[in-house]
Amino acid sequence: MKNFIHFETLGCKLNQAESEGAARAFTDAGFSVTMDPLTASDPVQENVCLCVVNTCTVTAKAEQKARRIMRLLLTKCPDSAVLVTGCYAQLNRDEIKAIDERICVLGGQKKGALADLPALLKDFPDSDGKTLAEALQKVFDSSTADVPHFRLTADSFLNHSRASIKIQDGCNAVCTYCRIRLARGKSVSLAAQDVISQVQAMERAGQTEVVITTVNIAQYHGAWKDGFVDFAGLLELLLAHTEKIGIRISSLYPEIVTERLAEIIENPRVRPHFHISIQSGSDAVLARMKRPYRIAVVYKAVELLRRAKKNPFLACDIIAGFPGETDEDFALTMEMLKKTGMTFVHAFPFSARPGTEAYKMRPMVPNSLAGKRIAQLEAYNREAKTAYINSFAGQEISAVAESVHRAKLSKDRIVVHAVTENFLHCQLNFSPSDTQIPQAGSLITVKIRRPLSDGEKTGESDTLAEYVC
Repeated sequence: MKNFIHFETLGCKLNQAESEGAARAFTDAGFSVTMDPLTASDPVQENVCLCVVNTCTVTAKAEQKARRIMRLLLTKCPDSAVLVTGCYAQLNRDEIKAIDERICVLGGQKKGALADLPALLKDFPDSDGKTLAEALQKVFDSSTADVPHFRLTADSFLNHSRASIKIQDGCNAVCTYCRIRLARGKSVSLAAQDVISQVQAMERAGQTEVVITTVNIAQYHGAWKDGFVDFAGLLELLLAHTEKIGIRISSLYPEIVTERLAEIIENPRVRPHFHISIQSGSDAVLARMKRPYRIAVVYKAVELLRRAKKNPFLACDIIAGFPGETDEDFALTMEMLKKTGMTFVHAFPFSARPGTEAYKMRPMVPNSLAGKRIAQLEAYNREAKTAYINSFAGQEISAVAESVHRAKLSKDRIVVHAVTENFLHCQLNFSPSDTQIPQAGSLITVKIRRPLSDGEKTGESDTLAEYVC
């Protein structure tokens, strides 16, 4: 049968790590795997037998994007089945299946079963996508076995130069806006020894950095010897049992940033880049969200992180327009961003998600007002990110080269995209004859020059840098 598998991944770092693990299972079985997103301008892919869409359900727009991608794949890969998994698939199976008969659905809580698919496909005769989708759906629906949460792992990665590892899944919190906890279920943690062993394997495979991914890092509770360790304990163990690999934390919850964690983070192998899940700067809004902290905890967490690392990259999530959010509430959010010196804000307008408490909360904030607040957050982003890049002008920083390719508009220039230890996305320019072009995945040193102008940006980088070594 046709031997190509195509992956499309939406949403968080956790989904990316899981997709890479599934892709590794296919490549190990001899399949050819592509993970670059298809676009409407791409040619028809007649050699693809299966498309896998790993979905997100955090907002209504995320689900709309998933449906758009499904329809695109049905057109661009006319002989393939389209397997939809992830959080959206867990909660809206029937809605997804109704799109087309070539679609099959694997609930996100059984996503680990993707590791079994290569063997199934090898035994499946050549057929159209409809027949394959029907056969796979029958297998998925007839299986009653529990699927391990941490089955999709890899020590080498097809689409990312920086490795990722999932150490925790699910969530026991009851945040009123969140649908992810409904899709992923209760919190489970990977045993500390398993985490250590996997990161050691990545280090042996030549990975220079690993990103720690979770749904809720505050709920990590991993078995270790005769007891358990929290995330601080796990991080301490990882540093003690590995030698050189850098460690990047994908998301921090403010309530776990203690004096102890800050001391561990001082280790130079822990990257000075922290994404904090905050959501609002107003205690009143945090209370309606049922978040387990108040804004004083956020201020303390930032103080500790800044004490542990010199001028770290600090990012956060903010939901604008949560039901009942007043102008005064939003002003407190803006005040928090400025006082803490956040480098970047992932800003989201409130999206009422079915099945959550906030879905019926009133009063609703008008979309027009929420949009204005998002615009303010984006304006803050532009100013704060530019200032942060400029604060490193002329400095040399360690980085990981992520991709190497010819410039889109100039074939006589090679462009290397790299991510520094403090999360500056850099563009480095080389001539094709240069003998010092770094390889993707290699650890390099760059000198920061300046922010890229809007006209220079390609979407992958916002910082111009020079290659040092």
